[in-house]
Amino acid sequence: MTKNVKTGLEALLRPEDSIVLLIDHQPFQFTNLNSHDPQAVINAAAALAKAAKLFNVPTVLTTVIAERGGLLVKQIQDVFPEQKPVNRTFINTWQDPNVTTLVAETGRKQLIIAGLYTEICVAMPAIQAAGEGYDVYVVTDACGAVSVEAHDMAVRRMEAHGITPMNWIAVISEWQRDHSRTETGPGLADILLEHGGASGVAFLWEQQLLNTPVPAL
Repeated sequence: MTKNVKTGLEALLRPEDSIVLLIDHQPFQFTNLNSHDPQAVINAAAALAKAAKLFNVPTVLTTVIAERGGLLVKQIQDVFPEQKPVNRTFINTWQDPNVTTLVAETGRKQLIIAGLYTEICVAMPAIQAAGEGYDVYVVTDACGAVSVEAHDMAVRRMEAHGITPMNWIAVISEWQRDHSRTETGPGLADILLEHGGASGVAFLWEQQLLNTPVPAL
């Protein structure tokens, strides 16, 4: 099945139309994460959370049976210290009305999902939400699975339902869109420096070069 998806400019993310859903970045889930380096997933998820806050994109945090699976990782919770994650018993987040009501109340249709595991707690709500008319994007580097194959098969399965895979740098770049947006530009640079790896290093180097006086001839 292939779902009709938006094309052209309408297919790009806009902060005013976006909502982020972060699912089950909990200690228990990381114990059998084998598709990615766990720290890389935490880094990407924290960067996505900080970007959402920077661009005033509503963000829903959710855990599953936190009393046994552990609290949301500190790197994400610290971005939203005042927000208590929705704690579920449903494996499929989209079957929990405490989550879907929060999403629906925003009126936003660009649903950006990341979580653990890709093949279960990400794929289920992504596929259901896409079937209910949301434009769903999955931030694959802020997700992880029990194996590389499981992650890959989950992404392929979601693509068949019209869901778009992205990474966090692509998300933040589409939200920024224009370098003249000075109200978010410095914050974006800070996130890139903290979480962007070599891209952040290159940005620092560029700043060094731009701020180095040119010797008079």
